[in-house]
Amino acid sequence: MAKAKLQFVCQNCGAASPRWQGRCDSCGEWNTLVEETAAGGIGGGPGRTPRRGRIVELVPLAGASDDAPRIASGIAELDRVTGGGFVRGSALLVGGDPGIGKSTLLLQASAALASRGARVVYVSGEEAVAQVRLRAERMGVANAPVALAAETSVEDILATLDAGPRASLVIVDSIQTLWTDTVDSAPGTVAQVRASAQALIRYAKQSGATVVLVGHVTKEGQIAGPRVVEHMVDAVLYFEGEGGHQFRILRAVKNRFGATDEIGVFEMTGGGLREVPNPSELFLGERNAAAPGAAVFAGMEGTRPVLCEIQALVAPSPLGTPRRAVVGWDGGRLSMVIAVLESHCGVRLGPNDVYLAVAGGLKIGEPAADLAVAAALVSSLTGVALPPDSVYFGEVSLSGSVRPVVHASARLKEAERLGFSRAVLPAASVDREATKGVGLEGIDQLSALVASIAARTAGRNRDSEGQHSVAARGGAGNTG
Repeated sequence: MAKAKLQFVCQNCGAASPRWQGRCDSCGEWNTLVEETAAGGIGGGPGRTPRRGRIVELVPLAGASDDAPRIASGIAELDRVTGGGFVRGSALLVGGDPGIGKSTLLLQASAALASRGARVVYVSGEEAVAQVRLRAERMGVANAPVALAAETSVEDILATLDAGPRASLVIVDSIQTLWTDTVDSAPGTVAQVRASAQALIRYAKQSGATVVLVGHVTKEGQIAGPRVVEHMVDAVLYFEGEGGHQFRILRAVKNRFGATDEIGVFEMTGGGLREVPNPSELFLGERNAAAPGAAVFAGMEGTRPVLCEIQALVAPSPLGTPRRAVVGWDGGRLSMVIAVLESHCGVRLGPNDVYLAVAGGLKIGEPAADLAVAAALVSSLTGVALPPDSVYFGEVSLSGSVRPVVHASARLKEAERLGFSRAVLPAASVDREATKGVGLEGIDQLSALVASIAARTAGRNRDSEGQHSVAARGGAGNTG
């Protein structure tokens, strides 16, 4: 009998090497190569006679198309991200940091769907049945008719699903714990994850059930395992959140049946996750309007306008190289805004440490936040708070001009609904966006915004000098 051929596979990117080495040549990661048995193939063993292919039907590109049948989960924020519910026969991959609430969210969705008569199967590979029941009791969903099992063998899971009534939703937590007899390697390795995912996705397509796979994430925030799994599934969802905050954000980075820029907002409570239908009020709930360095940004997450606070702190640096720290925004874009402020507006930020954070732990990716970031930086540098009734949005170019952004009307309507009466936005958007309750201040150059904040600084200094002079005259009168 021929000896099994071994190879070393990178657990980060899936690249194979004939010998062990400390650093992967493909992705550059260290200590990620694990010994695995090489699969048979060309030159790897005796070949098999290919079967005769069958003729498949070819249809024209034009033709009637029906909307994909969906299963509403009963959780509005989850349905928003998936595009209206789970599509029958689809496979989804849900990733997130450990303890962020992935299992809690899916258990709540399972209970909500099962309570409406759908057959839901929840397979846990990380917890025992008793542990899942304890969590369900804490969340108040223990009486939901969810079929529960604790198993890690893919063959046993598929046999169980085939033996019972057809399931509408199958949740497997998690893909890294599964193993299949077709691969000779440990659970969690690239080969096992790939083969297990292929088997479950094949079951979803053949049976019409929706299969949700839970995936671990690496320290870089990427779903662990081969990237081919993300290409195989129909949707990839990330569950985000900061440990010090109570809310969580569900974001779609891939969705074949819906938009990829929608978010769902949840609040983590003692009884599970609670939906947040109005995230703007949550992100602005504890805002200190009198503090310098804080600007309210009118952003968009998909079709939903979201207002949040951008906080900046500019302080003299005791080091030779000033620090630039960013939380919730792109650090490269912060450097660009600082460079534009220094080159075109005369704002000297170079010798100072600059810290920028999006309050509440929200992550912003759109360039429309440039104007709010610039306003927060100048406000912190001058020590003057921005008007508490103002919102900011607009993209800043390298020439110092302020470019218009999309969905300006939706941003303004959300600002008006929350009681803001003034908006600083690109001048090109003022004529097109007419609102009754919000005064519009259009600017076409970033220098105009800096001049406006400088005028507030001068006004505050005059008021302060006036108060000091009145106090001095009062003191002199009392002396006399």
